[in-house]
Amino acid sequence: MSDEVLHRIESGVSWITLNRPEAMNAVTWDQRERVIGLLGEASADPGVRAVVVTATGKGFCAGADLRGAPATPGERIAGDVARMIRLGAQRLITAVLDCEKPVLAAVNGTAAGIGAHLALACDLVIAAESARFIEVFVRRGLVPDGGGAYLLPRLVGPQKAKELMFFGDAVPAAEAERLGLVNRVVPAEELEATAREWAERLAQGPTRALALTKQLVNASLDGGRAAALAAEATAQEINMSTADANEGVASFVERRSPKYLGR
Repeated sequence: MSDEVLHRIESGVSWITLNRPEAMNAVTWDQRERVIGLLGEASADPGVRAVVVTATGKGFCAGADLRGAPATPGERIAGDVARMIRLGAQRLITAVLDCEKPVLAAVNGTAAGIGAHLALACDLVIAAESARFIEVFVRRGLVPDGGGAYLLPRLVGPQKAKELMFFGDAVPAAEAERLGLVNRVVPAEELEATAREWAERLAQGPTRALALTKQLVNASLDGGRAAALAAEATAQEINMSTADANEGVASFVERRSPKYLGR
């Protein structure tokens, strides 16, 4: 598994790399569990202040590869599929959304199905010019999983989301940027360097403030104004007890650049 999900920590950044290029990085059960675990570790480790999810080869993630999943004994009964989705694809996407550190996707190639949703769940997305995003489910007669019908309308609106999901057409990187699916498109040879630059900027920032900001933005689309303002006030209360908030105020008063420690 260490060969199929590469991991390193550099300059406060946790790099999680899918490494099954021969399968266009279709994610296996074991890989999924490993990625979920690494995201949880990133949340708990004060030495990790940002995360990058990327892949080797020509594909970012071509979807789910169910080979190697634990066998389901006996005949399938009502509830089995829903349970599989909850414990599988939905856990992976939730792990990204709930990670307490900023998560950046560096999309090197095709992101299809759950692979597209893995990228879109990230806080920031940088794509190589060769990248494509495909809501492939309809091609197989399936309903989108991994939170796709939750994520996509929030990024492009319900009408465009339906178009992408109803037809399953590939969306090139440039079009994905125009639609707001990605933040920036760069030549393939610049992808890693750009991702590193962004991630290290995040890693030098006020980590707890970024985590609370992420929570506020993610929650803002699910509730009303009163709930959003209450959550904002609570986040401010929590953040003002951090060392980084005190450093930010002190550096402003003292007219110097802040030095954030992620605490």
